[in-house]
Amino acid sequence: MSYLLAAPYVIFMAIFGIGPALYALLMSFSKSSAVGPQYWAAGLDNYSLAFGDSRFFQVFGNLLEFLIVSVPLGIGFVVLLALLLDMRPGRFSSALRLLYFIPGAVTGPALVLLVICILDPTISPFGPLFNFVGTMNFDGLVFPGSLPFVFTLMGFFSGAGMWIAIQHGGLQGISAEVIEAAELDGCNAWQKALYIKLPYMRPYIVYQTILIFALNVQLFVEPQLLTSTWVQANVPPQWAPNQLAYSYAFDVGNFGAAAALSLLMVAIGLVGAVVMIRLTGFFKLEA
Repeated sequence: MSYLLAAPYVIFMAIFGIGPALYALLMSFSKSSAVGPQYWAAGLDNYSLAFGDSRFFQVFGNLLEFLIVSVPLGIGFVVLLALLLDMRPGRFSSALRLLYFIPGAVTGPALVLLVICILDPTISPFGPLFNFVGTMNFDGLVFPGSLPFVFTLMGFFSGAGMWIAIQHGGLQGISAEVIEAAELDGCNAWQKALYIKLPYMRPYIVYQTILIFALNVQLFVEPQLLTSTWVQANVPPQWAPNQLAYSYAFDVGNFGAAAALSLLMVAIGLVGAVVMIRLTGFFKLEA
């Protein structure tokens, strides 16, 4: 029965995950031509072109900066909000969970357009506040240095609700006897959160870290929409690695170089996940 339950996941992973990755590996050694790809004809030329591009280190530097900002801030706020919800059980907590979850219904492109409207002082409802602090135009808030924070803000409001629900659900598994014993020992709400609840949330936090890291490596829609609208002069045309791969594929027509960059992003996600699992013992079975 366990194999039967796992079969749909394995089948779809093979079709939509492993299969495309193997095809990308084949394309990374191929040349593009008018009659179709010439397999194995490029050797390592596509890798040399992609990794030797002056934009290569820039886009991956941007990605590293984005990960440094987004992962700790996103996880920190989610864990804090989940702990606060657990301190106030009942209808109030249920209502807040719903409010946190609603923004997740907004898709990435719609969220980008919403953020553009909010951060443009000329049309934003917060325009008077922006003008008061000296920001008169969109360029004063959205520029290359602020993009990691802007994209972190977008990602937090679109995905935090789901993670808050997961983390809060995990807290419900703590034994009532353990909480009662802590209260008898004189623990206040914050001490219980720090010494009992937070260690119990550790596997969920590791799981969230791995998935957020993997998702953020694939950043594409948000910077692509910013560079293709009227604010394109303020945002580099290729800010994220996926944008550079897209440019190779559809601006230059070099699908081999795009495949090489795609494989590198897959490798970054896998290495990051393996390192997290090894450091945290995520799959270690408790005796």
